[in-house]
Amino acid sequence: MAKANKVFVPLNIAVLTVSDSRTLETDTSGQLLVERLQDAGHRLAARSLVADDIYQLRAEVSSWIADPGVQAVLVTGGTGFTDRDSTPEALMPLFDKQIEGFGEIFRHFSLAEIGTSSLQSRAVAGIANHTVVFCMPGSTNACRTAWDRILGEQLDNRTRPCNFLPHLRFSQECDSRHPTHD
Repeated sequence: MAKANKVFVPLNIAVLTVSDSRTLETDTSGQLLVERLQDAGHRLAARSLVADDIYQLRAEVSSWIADPGVQAVLVTGGTGFTDRDSTPEALMPLFDKQIEGFGEIFRHFSLAEIGTSSLQSRAVAGIANHTVVFCMPGSTNACRTAWDRILGEQLDNRTRPCNFLPHLRFSQECDSRHPTHD
């Protein structure tokens, strides 16, 4: 993707890990996303870990999409087919608009990495209250693929021909520092 000669606009991004077995200390997937977003110049708005429970997951993400200081939410885990995997069911009802292309492109890139096992990924994304929410599998490699091949560009206002920043909510403080964030 081409990058326009514009000033980079950092986003406030929250990271959520969905897991029954990990802790923040053992969460390599969430940690990779934190490192990638910070290395790109964005700010970590919040980080949390919740069990594979529809209502806990929905409550945490709902609080972030209601927060005017959060522009993006990255969710890792809970997108498979086990009985406990419920991230899409928990979060899709919150979306004002679904971003179908995220799951399609994620599976396209995953196909080259893990073959037809990519079929079992239920990666989804959407926009809720002018906050973009991306849900990806819980493996560290899946998070690396999502950030390096999709999210890094789409959360960068300099990416052309388009990126997600025009669709996001910015607080007045952010708008005063970055009056043009398209």
